Amino acid sequence: MSIQKIMVIGAGQMGSGIAQVAAQTGFQVILQDIKDEYLARGLKVIEKNLTHNIEKGKISVEEKEQILARFQLTTELGLASEADFIIEAATENMGTKTKIFQELDQIARPDVILASNTSSLPITEIAAVTGRPNQVIGMHFMNPVPVMPLVEVIRGLATTDVVYQTVENLAKTMKKTPVEVNDFPGFISNRVLLPMINEAIYTVYEGVATPEAVDQVMKLGMNHPMGPLELADFIGLDTCLSIMEILHEGLGDSKYRPCPLLRKYVKAGWLGRKTGRGFYVYE
Repeated sequence: MSIQKIMVIGAGQMGSGIAQVAAQTGFQVILQDIKDEYLARGLKVIEKNLTHNIEKGKISVEEKEQILARFQLTTELGLASEADFIIEAATENMGTKTKIFQELDQIARPDVILASNTSSLPITEIAAVTGRPNQVIGMHFMNPVPVMPLVEVIRGLATTDVVYQTVENLAKTMKKTPVEVNDFPGFISNRVLLPMINEAIYTVYEGVATPEAVDQVMKLGMNHPMGPLELADFIGLDTCLSIMEILHEGLGDSKYRPCPLLRKYVKAGWLGRKTGRGFYVYE
């Protein structure tokens, strides 16, 4: 099946990034979200990113206009019937995702692959609510999507080789580097990254050091481009907590227990950059 039109479900940070990359690489894009204001916000971020690319000499003004002309914005899931490939990038919540996949399964053409950008939830469980579990797969982009080259391609229990190969080729067409991963909690990226972030939070919680000191050690001593607590604020502390809970529940090991300080910050509404305060205070 030829993929020419991609539908992205969710116009947030990840969804808008995926949509931008798809449009930049020549695909027609249907960008869907539940409210017009979310779509407008997502498109504004895309336009800002493209303008930045013009300033850096990566694209021309004409190319920006061509990219934006490939977008179709909608609040209706019904347009899934027109898509050749669908990527879900909604809230990291199993109930939300399974509801979306149940609806997409009824609307999308029988031959269409349904992909999820989930960062930690089991693909097999998402696939099980559809009538096409063999055509459901994980396609986990890294944040920020337009910049980061990696895509984790996650096989569910029933995912076929043909579906995997199609998604691997699609990732390459989108100028990303796909890595094959099997369906385990947290996959590779978050199973390694989030426990490190959680341990960094424990060092603050236990009074070992300040957030600034922890981040300095990891940047200057381990050559990380961003400290773990700065990165946690960037990801969103609510997202970090959600992933740690999935790891803890899915793997049953106490080493994945979320730090009490992480829980406290989330309950306080200190979620990082998006709320103006996390381990650091933002304007």
